Amino acid sequence: MTRILPQQHGFAAIAAIFLVVVLAALGGFMVSFSNTQQLTSARDLQGSRAYWAARGGLAWGVASLVASNAACPSGDFTSAAGRNVDGYTVLVTCSRTVYADSGGNVVIYRLDARASLGVAGGSNYVERSVSASMEM
Repeated sequence: MTRILPQQHGFAAIAAIFLVVVLAALGGFMVSFSNTQQLTSARDLQGSRAYWAARGGLAWGVASLVASNAACPSGDFTSAAGRNVDGYTVLVTCSRTVYADSGGNVVIYRLDARASLGVAGGSNYVERSVSASMEM
């Protein structure tokens, strides 16, 4: 006597489709994660470049202050130095404060340099600033 087993047609196809859908979702997640990682890395690099552009502007301001013997420099570092700082706009400002001391007056200069790239409020906007104080 032969016994006929019930047939299970189509179960392997359903399992294969499920596996393909899961693998496609995992692949989509990996692509999204990789893209986010690349954008974060690019923004970090732009921030670092902006910081060093601001440091360059600050160095220019200190050198101008020392060279002019206490005349406060300010303005656009990019046009004043005649250089392009990798597309960054670098603004240097200076303020002078005089304090009375027992031996005379003390003059403190505060230099601020701000480097920016892009349009403020935009998704690719980067800005860094540095400052220093000097007594002369």
